[in-house]
Amino acid sequence: METPLRADCSRCAGLCCVALAYDRSTAFPFDKPAGVRCRHLESDYTCSIHSELSARGFSGCVHFDCLGAGQKVTALFDGRPWRDEETLKPAVIDTFRRMRRIHELMSLVAEAGRLPLGQGQEQQRTALLNALEGVANRPLETLEAFDRSTLPGEVRRFLEGLRDAALEYASQSRDGTRAVPRTAGRAHT
Repeated sequence: METPLRADCSRCAGLCCVALAYDRSTAFPFDKPAGVRCRHLESDYTCSIHSELSARGFSGCVHFDCLGAGQKVTALFDGRPWRDEETLKPAVIDTFRRMRRIHELMSLVAEAGRLPLGQGQEQQRTALLNALEGVANRPLETLEAFDRSTLPGEVRRFLEGLRDAALEYASQSRDGTRAVPRTAGRAHT
C-alpha cells in the first residue's frame, strides 16, 4: 500500500480544524459546528495553542488522526485557499469526509492483516486494499462515486466475516501464543 495512513499536518490546510464538529465535553472546552474554523487555527494553517492542547482541554485534538486524508485532500485541491472561497469550501469539506472514510476503511483492512487469515481471506484483503487505494488516488469524480459503489459494502462484509479469525487471535493473545498470520502477505502501513 502506497498511501500513508498517518496524518502529516505540515502538508494539510487545517481541514480537521474547519470541517469537523465537536461538542463541549472532557475532550473539547467549547462547541464548534462543522464547517466553522476553530478559533485557534492560524492563517498559515497552524494551531496557535498546539503545544498546550492537553492543558487547555483539547484532548480530542491530541488524539485525532485523519489517517492522512487531510494532506491527500489538500493536494487534490492544489493547496487553494478554500476556507475563504465559499463556493469551494463545501466541496473541500465533502471531499475530506469521503477521503477520511476511505482511509478509515483502508486502515481497518490493513489491520486485518494481523489476524490469522486463511489464504482466501488474505487474497480478498489484498484485493480490497488495492481497490481502496485506487479510489483514494483517483480524481475527485471517483471519490464522489465511492459512496454509491459496491466497495464500502464489500469491505463491511469482509470485516464482518473475520469474526472467527479475531476470536482466534484474541484467544491466542490471552494464552501467550500470539497468532501469526498463516499467509506471507502483511499490511504495509
